[in-house]
Amino acid sequence: MDTIVQRFAVTHLRRRPEAVETGGFVAGFDPATTSPHLNYATPLPGAEPTPADVRALIDAFRSRGLLPRLEFAPAAAPGAERALRDAGFTTEAEHTYLLCTPAALVVPPGPEAGGPAVEAPYGDEDFRAIDAALGEAFGGVFAPSPEGAARLRRTEDGGGAVRFVRAPDGSCAGGASCSAPAVGTCELAGVGTRPAFRGRGIAAAVTAALTGAMFDRGAESVWLEYGGDGSRRVYERVGFRTGGTRLYLSLAPAPTG
Repeated sequence: MDTIVQRFAVTHLRRRPEAVETGGFVAGFDPATTSPHLNYATPLPGAEPTPADVRALIDAFRSRGLLPRLEFAPAAAPGAERALRDAGFTTEAEHTYLLCTPAALVVPPGPEAGGPAVEAPYGDEDFRAIDAALGEAFGGVFAPSPEGAARLRRTEDGGGAVRFVRAPDGSCAGGASCSAPAVGTCELAGVGTRPAFRGRGIAAAVTAALTGAMFDRGAESVWLEYGGDGSRRVYERVGFRTGGTRLYLSLAPAPTG
């Protein structure tokens, strides 16, 4: 599964507003933000980059004033990991990813049984509300912005999906998005619930709805990363199980003076 997830990562970055391919790597850039979470690279499965290839990748980031950073499944590109570490890249994080297949999906109770009602965004106001809610859910790591709402719309319009639960005042209580499928799989990301609405099954409902929507579109699996044991239990309740490991590497800024 690691190779499939890595092939997906390559395809996903090629969809970015600006994609650069160099020496066995694909870097995806979003000129609307300098966030390292939205500007990063990944190696091609099985890549064996040379030191010159790694230097070219570093230059692609630094010429844009960005932190050189990669996300990938190390088991699918061990040669790339070795070359990056030789160049000074260090571990930023290492995450287990979870995987769900159609046979494993468990759909939680819907509104007819007292569960939350999951919706697809209808217009710009909904996309702005979802962007604002996710910003609050993640403690301001992603500040609400027109660009953030636009990225959610691009996901929905580009073959992926965005789903949310509406708050009583018409805003968003919580939501998430899933990228368009590629190579038989897709990534579900950004599952967030505003603090005032936690503990009501919103994350599970949104996750299951997005996963089911991707299976309806032909995906053979959906994968995601989780932020702690609590969120892992939420995803396991709707059918996600351990898939493999994803590694985040970055290169500290060059010393000055």
